[in-house]
Amino acid sequence: MEQTTLGIGTRLQHTQYGPGVIVGIRYATYLISFINHGIKEIDKTDNKLDEIIPENVSEEIETHADVEKSLLKILRLWGGLTETVPLGDRWQHGVMLLQPADKSLKPKEIPIEDFFHKVVMLRDRLRVLEQNINSHKKLTDEDKTNLQQYITRCYGSLTTFNVLFKNKEHWFVGDKGGKEG
Repeated sequence: MEQTTLGIGTRLQHTQYGPGVIVGIRYATYLISFINHGIKEIDKTDNKLDEIIPENVSEEIETHADVEKSLLKILRLWGGLTETVPLGDRWQHGVMLLQPADKSLKPKEIPIEDFFHKVVMLRDRLRVLEQNINSHKKLTDEDKTNLQQYITRCYGSLTTFNVLFKNKEHWFVGDKGGKEG
């Protein structure tokens, strides 16, 4: 078969493996799910392949940038999902105590893990907001920059909570104070 640009979903017939459907595409091969033989990786130029019903025919292979855009879109849709971020060891099983100035009032104790979870959720939602601003089609570049500056200031306001994080790569980072001169 000389066609080397078939898309996912194309139904094929292979003289050795029988009928199958393309489920993945690599540079020089197709991943084909065969009814009786499971998934096999077959060279795109294999002369034992015959196209039955074409689907999603394209002239080029999806680039890494295309895959990244698709992944970011999926992540935005599932924005409620957060990564697991470890709490610093010294805070494990601790409590945060909110003590009113009036000593006759009862203080409020909050498990530090609960508070930390809220801080991480806030950080993740700021990141999603940032992505939505950057990918917004109707905002001008100036509008995006102005909104981005507000988000950076929010991160800066939250740097106080960096002490809770186990790993520095999870920290909030605001404006680094580097003024151009």
